[in-house]
Amino acid sequence: MTAALMVQGTGSDVGKSLLVAGLARACRRRGLVVRPFKPQNMSNNAAVTADGGEIGRAQALQARACGVAPCVDMNPVLLKPQAGMAAQIVVQGKVFGTADARDYHRLKRDLMPCVLDSYRRLCDVADLVLVEGAGSPAEVNLRDGDIANMGFAEAADLPVILVADIERGGVLASLIGTHGLLSRSEQARLRGYIVNKFRGDRTLFDPAVAIIGQRTAMTCHGVVPWFEDARLLPAEDAMALERPAAPAASGAIRIAAPRLGRIANFDDLDPLAAEPGVDMRVLQPGQPIPGDTDLVLLCGSKAVRADLAALRKEGWDIDILAHVRRGGVVVGLCGGYQMLGHRIADPDGIEGPAGESTGLGLLNIDTVLAGDKTLASATGIDIATGAALRGYEIHIGHTTGPDTKRPMLDLDGRADGAVSADGRVMGCYLHGLFAADGFRAAFLGRIGDGYIAKTAYEARIETVLDALADHLESHIAIDDLLAIAGEL
Repeated sequence: MTAALMVQGTGSDVGKSLLVAGLARACRRRGLVVRPFKPQNMSNNAAVTADGGEIGRAQALQARACGVAPCVDMNPVLLKPQAGMAAQIVVQGKVFGTADARDYHRLKRDLMPCVLDSYRRLCDVADLVLVEGAGSPAEVNLRDGDIANMGFAEAADLPVILVADIERGGVLASLIGTHGLLSRSEQARLRGYIVNKFRGDRTLFDPAVAIIGQRTAMTCHGVVPWFEDARLLPAEDAMALERPAAPAASGAIRIAAPRLGRIANFDDLDPLAAEPGVDMRVLQPGQPIPGDTDLVLLCGSKAVRADLAALRKEGWDIDILAHVRRGGVVVGLCGGYQMLGHRIADPDGIEGPAGESTGLGLLNIDTVLAGDKTLASATGIDIATGAALRGYEIHIGHTTGPDTKRPMLDLDGRADGAVSADGRVMGCYLHGLFAADGFRAAFLGRIGDGYIAKTAYEARIETVLDALADHLESHIAIDDLLAIAGEL
């Protein structure tokens, strides 16, 4: 039988995703065929799979750590929050429908067969499946019909390791409290815990290990020190956008990206932030766009009209128009591209209430949100520089208008995007393009008067994944976890 282990957290953002990625890389280096699995995820940061679907960005990174291409079975249920209280439901890579929280709670039980089917297919091709929970199993008010944590662990008969984040405080309460809220059968699945993001003297935590053991009988399988380079890996949770930016070098290219409520695929910013000569600022609500900004970058959105209204409420539209008048550059990606036009129409209410909105008017284009969702990988060139690039499309909508006659990209002979007559405003539907070192270097060189890019972005991701695996090897009893994974 395939070995399997489920990693659950005492809360959101405790580091489950990165721990699974690091463990996957460590186990792969031991010669195991490893696959990641997350039954249910909630994120607007999605990745397109080779089999034509979409999954959470974290599972795509975990697949990379395993040395395989991502597939839809790695994240069979993906919830993508949109306008209001609703979320789009993606099942095994395809749009299933839309539901608010209460309706989805009633629906979960019906999705369990799909989740188990995906899990079993991964088991068929793997020596080890590392399963990541969502949120916390302590949310017992949502336990009925659960497919994300203990509900799935019991359905698939899995042992469970808890992860707690000591950085946020209250780690004893979170571990002991989580254990106490679980049923006896769920407690029996717990094989121990890992404390993550530790800073300081490790020996000071020894009394805590004894206390947790007395209260719960759980074994500590590791206390993992803070891993500084985690910030260099693509993040899935928008909470990562709240982290302060590193100080920029003198004379850096200044890029500003407004953070909108339903921002999507914001890892498009990561390769730019990785450049030592770039000052990448994610602007929080209440922060104006600085007057010395060189480039304003509008990211994707899961609710374009709602986020456009929020952009106006913040006054960012006025700042962007002033930026353009000063000669600054604006780039819109996917939903951000749609915002740059004259009109965005959503006649069927795909992303929220039906209707239409007036865009920023910086590109002579119009967008109608209708038809099937586009999910595809693509390669091509940047028309302005001839630089090669690759990425993926994940959007609903068709954009037309005179400025599309000046496309930004040529994707294998197909035009994508639009560029203003003066060349300073542009947009496209391709995500991931800035990860291409050649294109990023050429693009920044145009903006920064000959700026020379210095980062090999994709190579750096591999280096950090290896360093993460080394880090976990030093601080987690991985052999013990592998023994636990083969128990049931």
